[in-house]
Amino acid sequence: MRSVSLTVNGVLYELELEPRELLVYVLRERLGLTGTVVGCDTSSCGACTVLLDGESVKSCTLLGVQADGHEVTTIEGLAQDGELHPLQESFHEHHALQCGYCTSGMVLAAVSLLEENPSPSADEIRHALEGNICRCTGYQNIVAAIEAVAR
Repeated sequence: MRSVSLTVNGVLYELELEPRELLVYVLRERLGLTGTVVGCDTSSCGACTVLLDGESVKSCTLLGVQADGHEVTTIEGLAQDGELHPLQESFHEHHALQCGYCTSGMVLAAVSLLEENPSPSADEIRHALEGNICRCTGYQNIVAAIEAVAR
């Protein structure tokens, strides 16, 4: 076991973690933040995407101990004072989800994209989302939702 201190959605946690525990399971099982989902366990689908110090990462490829001293943002941490994050609202307004399984990862990848590039083209959005797979939507409404916030 190793002592780890990490901030998740603005809350500091002191945890004892097994060195082999993946961050996705720390978030889901230790902290009860089930908005971060396990899709493939191979980093192919992006459903487990979170922000680590503001950068999108796939939490199934990161050990919990590697997050020691860092700040993690999950989908639960985007809404502020009961108000959805603009991207969450835009995904809703543009019908950019169907089953919703990939949505948290898509939204967090988009947050990271817009931090780096506030006015991406549709091609840049599609390129930024290449690591996130959606089996339902065909991506057009996802791109439209991100474009609407980028404007």
